[in-house]
Amino acid sequence: MDDGKGVGATRVTEESKHEEFKASDQAVAFMASFEPEELQRCVFPESLVALSDGGQVLGELRVSVEFTRRALQPCLLLHAQSRGAIDGAPCGTTVTAYLTADLEVLEEDYQEYVRLQNHNVEKTCRMVQRGSQMVIDKCIRVGEEVTKECVSYPMSVLRGLVTEGSSLLLMRLIALRRKVPENMVFIILDQCLHINHTTFSEVGMKQMEVGGEVLELFGVQRTVGSVVASPSTWQCYFLDDGHLASRKQVGSPVTMKLLQQPSKIDKGPEKVPLVWEEDMELHSQYLERKDKLKAEHASYLREHPEIRALLSEFMQDLIIMKPDNIFQFARDYFLPFSSSHSSDSKNCSA
Repeated sequence: MDDGKGVGATRVTEESKHEEFKASDQAVAFMASFEPEELQRCVFPESLVALSDGGQVLGELRVSVEFTRRALQPCLLLHAQSRGAIDGAPCGTTVTAYLTADLEVLEEDYQEYVRLQNHNVEKTCRMVQRGSQMVIDKCIRVGEEVTKECVSYPMSVLRGLVTEGSSLLLMRLIALRRKVPENMVFIILDQCLHINHTTFSEVGMKQMEVGGEVLELFGVQRTVGSVVASPSTWQCYFLDDGHLASRKQVGSPVTMKLLQQPSKIDKGPEKVPLVWEEDMELHSQYLERKDKLKAEHASYLREHPEIRALLSEFMQDLIIMKPDNIFQFARDYFLPFSSSHSSDSKNCSA
């Protein structure tokens, strides 16, 4: 319940209730089959534009993959963001996912919004592994009305789980192998947070013009099941290097399309590596500048002892609370200081 304006719900699932929806053994084995070299080839950013059937630019899609660490655990970070408009109303989605080398979801945040004339519609969904459970918190805000739901699934029933984030990386890996194995049946959590099936299949090759050149693209089709609606199907076509060239939901008038080949994008003049340690003059300047900065930083810390006290208190609270989302915790922790600073500034101006 949110100030009397929202509805809260919590349901904890039981493993026996979800025997109907399981990933195939082939799909689970496929997720665990990728070598480090294959994952490395997926580490790149890409950008596509959203086009109407008439060729009008409606928005964009950006996807990036990089290696990182989460709670000291090596993993992959996928970030995807789309922006556009529906009947003139601005809309967009953002996905941030932390994934293991087996494409298992450690944490994923999904945000979706539509800015209407009289009110906004916002949807957030956050899933985090906590011990042997996957905890999912969902919130839908329509104007002032807020609906919240929390669902917890045992990890044992989520073998072969594919999410909005992991599906993007999975299809990159499939595209690099240029083959979709048989019986690629995975599980998903649908919009109602129920377990359902999603399948991947091959749709063959297709020719498409990219940056003025006709290329052969490899096609992958994904179908997503739903308890309350008809299945949804997306068809995606990829370049040889795994870049997404085209993405379209079957029945939709909008197509995501790559306008220029990544290899043809102007990257500017080639940079010559500067080995400054071997240049005596540069090395001397570096040491001089380094000592000057250290002295300036030490002097500033001596003049403002409150810095050490503030950081010490923050670190102590962080260790005691052990929040899953450190960035949100830091934002909430320092927000009162920002408010007090704004008030002080207004008083000084007055």
